Amino acid sequence: MGKSNFYNAVSFRYAILDSYKKLQLSEQDLVVVLMIDHLLEQGNILVTADLLSMKMTYSVKELDTEMVSLVKRGFLVYDTSDGGMKTSLDPLKNLVYREFQKAMEVEQSNLMSKERSNRLSLLTKFYEGHLERSLTPLENQTMGDWLEAGYSDDAIKDALLDALHERKKSVRAVDKILRAKRHEDDIQKEGLSVASPTWDKDIEETIEIAKKMWSSDDNKK
Repeated sequence: MGKSNFYNAVSFRYAILDSYKKLQLSEQDLVVVLMIDHLLEQGNILVTADLLSMKMTYSVKELDTEMVSLVKRGFLVYDTSDGGMKTSLDPLKNLVYREFQKAMEVEQSNLMSKERSNRLSLLTKFYEGHLERSLTPLENQTMGDWLEAGYSDDAIKDALLDALHERKKSVRAVDKILRAKRHEDDIQKEGLSVASPTWDKDIEETIEIAKKMWSSDDNKK
């Protein structure tokens, strides 16, 4: 989501309530900022301590001290670029939206990670049930690679069932079926495909190396 679209989609009041503590704003800072924003939205160009005192229970002196503090911390500015003077919360708004967006991205990442973990767990149970054995760490990693590559759960399950139908029980066989199916679908839809219809040689080499390592470890026991 672009910056301007994000600003339009999320109200400043909602965003600051969610992130003010992270920005080390006190509750007094918060209520003064919200009132300043309210007065600006009403069309007041210059918001002063006197004007705020008409809407709040704080004294003019308390509000003046508070506003000076906000200015010193870079949250509040008095813009004179147009020849006059106007109050602006833009620096604070930029910080608030940045923090709010970061929090959303972390939350989304956590949700995606949890979803991926759940998918992988269910697929592992499906595979182990049909293969009647536990998957090796490399096979689990390969299955995770399939998820990263965008294969659906159904496609991964169907590929295993197709491999078993052909009396093949290897990850190599399943991977070849997945790649061939994607290659075929891409050709039908786009007329070309960047997906290789054959087994990835790098994966095959990795398996051979892993086999040698496991064999070496067994001989040491």
